[in-house]
Amino acid sequence: MARILIVYHSQTGNTKKMAEAVAEGTRAVEGVEVILKKAADATLEDLLEADGLAVGTPENFGYMSGMLKDFFDRTYNEAQDKVFRKPFVVFVSAGNDGSGALRAIERIALGYKLKTVFQPVIAKGKITEDVLEKCRELGGTIAGGCQMRIY
Repeated sequence: MARILIVYHSQTGNTKKMAEAVAEGTRAVEGVEVILKKAADATLEDLLEADGLAVGTPENFGYMSGMLKDFFDRTYNEAQDKVFRKPFVVFVSAGNDGSGALRAIERIALGYKLKTVFQPVIAKGKITEDVLEKCRELGGTIAGGCQMRIY
């Protein structure tokens, strides 16, 4: 059974809605376990036991949230050589354009040597049904690939 870890931070509830949609898309793939955790609660063990990782953040001052950065900081040293090419996707709830948050996350993913497997979902402003559908697709894509072991 493939295991997908979804780590997110949300202050207003927008990123939480996106995370729940990613989880919904992931659960639609048979034989996949979903672990949905707030960034403050996600652990190194969660990351190491996962077959794929989805991370979500609001855009704060053109950057990822401090809580998501904290997750990366807490897990980096021990996980760095143990997550080589682990499938990885990103979703961002942006008040601006989301590019700064995405760029920062992508740089960190390079350090972990994670493998981006689908284009990020960036919601600019209101979380619409179209955004949620893209999040479901994001979740289904990483789950399906991990389940079939194509990554």
